[in-house]
Amino acid sequence: MTLNPSSSWCPADYATNAAFVPALGAAAFALLDPQPGELILDVGCGDGALTEKIAAAGARAIGLDASEEMVEAARARGVDAFVADAQALDLEGQALRFGQFDAAFSNAALHWMLDPDAVASGIHKVLRPGGRFVGEMGGEGNIATLRGGIRDELTERGYDVPPADPQWYPSVEEFSRLYSCAGFVDIKAQLIPRVTPLATGVAAWVKTFRAGWLDAARVPKQEREEVSAAIEERLAPKLRLPDGSWFADYVRLRFTMRKPA
Repeated sequence: MTLNPSSSWCPADYATNAAFVPALGAAAFALLDPQPGELILDVGCGDGALTEKIAAAGARAIGLDASEEMVEAARARGVDAFVADAQALDLEGQALRFGQFDAAFSNAALHWMLDPDAVASGIHKVLRPGGRFVGEMGGEGNIATLRGGIRDELTERGYDVPPADPQWYPSVEEFSRLYSCAGFVDIKAQLIPRVTPLATGVAAWVKTFRAGWLDAARVPKQEREEVSAAIEERLAPKLRLPDGSWFADYVRLRFTMRKPA
């Protein structure tokens, strides 16, 4: 698999510090509106929290994720999940195993996939004619303050910071054009600025959501507590509220589309 090296996940940390991700995916889930008997693919299912909800609605839900650890966590929920790279879907194997999907869903995952053309064409191929793709991801301007604070702190400390952030946060225009070129129609996408509370603070967010980024910058494991705390202190004037609570400057791109019948 050709994976984003900065996408690195610990299920325990995710459960503690990222519970807001599936919780705030409720709006995208409502747009999916899974129906009993439908076959639905959850692209980048993580620990399967939303895949489980799709199945609870009566659909047959299949989750895929590039992280073996997260797939194990999803399976522990009873979710039918497997390890796969959405940038290189095994289309022949998928067709033999599952058939074509009535719908695909993705929450907070597409921005980690750095070959979005391959993702779009792969999802298009696994859907039946008339099938829909619904979801949400990071959009243009997502966590700009957080990303800037992390980069500034690591740069000042002399770490080998990659020149570009290894995520894809597209504009509505870029996203819509790419998925239109992949063959989708009726594309509806919007950017949604969303101030997101961080119950466990910025330092915990950094250790959970940027573990792979710290790997890429070669931050030693024994220094990560100190570095994460320093990033939190740096960002306090911008991301800490008067009551002492923390937030992140999320911008989401929410979308629906379908494959022509």
